[in-house]
Amino acid sequence: MARKRGFLAELQHQMQVSAREQERRAREAERTRAAALRAHERAQIADQRQRAIHDASEQKRLAREAVEAHKAAMEAEVERRNLELTHQHEEIDSLLSATLEVDDYVDLTTLRRTVEHPPFDRTDLENPVPSPAPILDPPKPVFTRPSSPQGLKAVFGGNKKHERAVVEAGVAHQVAVDNSETAVAEVQAARKARADWWAGEEAKRLESLDAERRRYAKECAEREATVAEHNKTVDTLIADLGYGAVHAVQEYVSIVLSNSVYPDHFPVEHDFEFDAATAELRLTAIIPAPEKLTTAAGHKYSKTNDEITSVALTQKACKDRYSGAVHQVALRSLHEVFEADRRGIIKTISLEVGTQTLDPATGQEIYVPFVAVGAERESFLGFDLSNVVPAATLAHLGASVSKNPYGLVAVNASGIRRS
Repeated sequence: MARKRGFLAELQHQMQVSAREQERRAREAERTRAAALRAHERAQIADQRQRAIHDASEQKRLAREAVEAHKAAMEAEVERRNLELTHQHEEIDSLLSATLEVDDYVDLTTLRRTVEHPPFDRTDLENPVPSPAPILDPPKPVFTRPSSPQGLKAVFGGNKKHERAVVEAGVAHQVAVDNSETAVAEVQAARKARADWWAGEEAKRLESLDAERRRYAKECAEREATVAEHNKTVDTLIADLGYGAVHAVQEYVSIVLSNSVYPDHFPVEHDFEFDAATAELRLTAIIPAPEKLTTAAGHKYSKTNDEITSVALTQKACKDRYSGAVHQVALRSLHEVFEADRRGIIKTISLEVGTQTLDPATGQEIYVPFVAVGAERESFLGFDLSNVVPAATLAHLGASVSKNPYGLVAVNASGIRRS
C-alpha cells in the first residue's frame, strides 16, 4: 500500500538506512566485544583450573569460580537484553519528541552533486620502457710486429727467422681482423635486435597508454553525465516545486518522509496524494501490527534452572504503549510535512494511521485504520507539540480515534471534521 519512492527520495532513504545500519553494526560490535571479553575471562579460569589440577582443594575453588563466572556471564546477558529492551520501549514512547529535535525542512540544493574522479589508475604506463643496456664493440686487433734480432742472432740467421715470424704474425693478425669483423657484425645485429625490441615495447606502451587514457576519459565523461543528469533532476524539481506542480510536491513530500528515521523495530511507511485544486495532501501512515511489537517487560536469570526467561508486559501496558505510538505517529506525520513545507503549498492534510495485518477470520491481509484526522496548516503549526498529550491533541482536531488499536478495532473515518 505504501507509495513507491521517487529517485531522489530513494537516495535519501538509502542514506538513512545506511546510517541506521552503521549504528546497528556499532551496537553489535560492542556486544561482540563484551562477549569476547567474557569468553576470555572464562578461558583464563579454565586455564588456571588446568594448571592447578593436581591440587584437590584448588580444583574445588576453581570449580566454584567457574560457576560464579558462568552466573556472572548470564546476569550480564540479562542486563544486556534488558538494556536493549528498555531502549526499544523508550524509542516507541518518544516517537513524537524524536522528530521535534530536528528541522524537517529539506534544502533541495544540498541534493546536488559534484563530480569526483578517481585518479588515473594506469600511471605505470606513463613511464617509458627502460632503454636496453648498450652493447660495446669488441676491441680492434692491433698488429704487433715481432722485434728484430739483435747481436749474434742477426749474424747467424736471425733475420730469416724474424721474417718468418713477421709473416706468421701478419697471418695471425689478418685472422684476428677477420674474426673481429665477424664479432662486430654480430654485435651490430644484437644491438639492432635490442633496439627493435625496445621500439616495439615502447610502441605497445604508448598504444596501451592511449587506450587507457581514452577509457579513463570515457569513464570521467560518464560520471560527469550522470552527475549532470542528477543535478538536472534536482534543478527541475526545485523549479517545479516553486510552481506547485503536483509531481514536484509529491516528490518533495516523499523526500521529507524518507528522511523520517523511525526505529528499526517500528518501521513506518507512507502513502499520499496531493490535490492541487484544494491544496490538500491525503496522507496514510502504515505502522507495524500489534503482534510485531515485543510483549516482554524484561528478562531475568534463574540460577536454579540456569536459564534466562522473559517477563511479560501486562495487557494494559501493551495496549497503552501501542495506542500511544498510534497517536504519536499521527502528530509526527502532520508535523513533519507542515514543517518541511516552508512554501506553504500544502494547506491541509487529511491523515489516516493504520496497519496491515492478517484477518483472523479470513486469513487474508487487511488494512485497519486507527486514526482519521484533518489538520489545517496555520492552526497546527501554532501547537507546541513538546508540551501536548497526543490523544488530547487529536481530540482537539476532531479526529476519529480507535478505542483499542491493540485489539485491531478500526475507526469510522466518515464524517470527520476537517480543520
